[in-house]
Amino acid sequence: MKKNVLSLVVLFLFGTMSVFAETKTEELKVYGNCGMCKTRIEKAATSVEGVTKADWDKVTKMITVSYDESKTDADKVLAAIAKVGHDTDTHKADDAVYDKLHGCCKYDRPDAKEGEEKHAGHDHDKDLKKSCCASSKTKSCGDKKK
Repeated sequence: MKKNVLSLVVLFLFGTMSVFAETKTEELKVYGNCGMCKTRIEKAATSVEGVTKADWDKVTKMITVSYDESKTDADKVLAAIAKVGHDTDTHKADDAVYDKLHGCCKYDRPDAKEGEEKHAGHDHDKDLKKSCCASSKTKSCGDKKK
């Protein structure tokens, strides 16, 4: 009898803990084009421990993800999606993985934040003037040799 009561108490406690688990739902940007992309993106998202639901819309390029906050977060979900070849606003897919996607899955890639950071720190106009002035066809920037 004591075993039965103890078993019921343990089951009640586990049931109570699952009720208090924090489930969060978010919409996140993921680039792709077609039904194959949808399958790949959703499979990658649901492969992350704690994700209970993933639904990607090819028109809006948004994925709605539900997950247990105690097990994962949106960043981990987006990283998993990037690993299978799909850029997000925060994670860029590896070029080699993107290149292996089927032709219809090759979306227009957004400018990556990493690329912007590497690209920053110089003045295009100044660099253009250096190039222009170094040319033998000009005596000063914008003026042709006479």
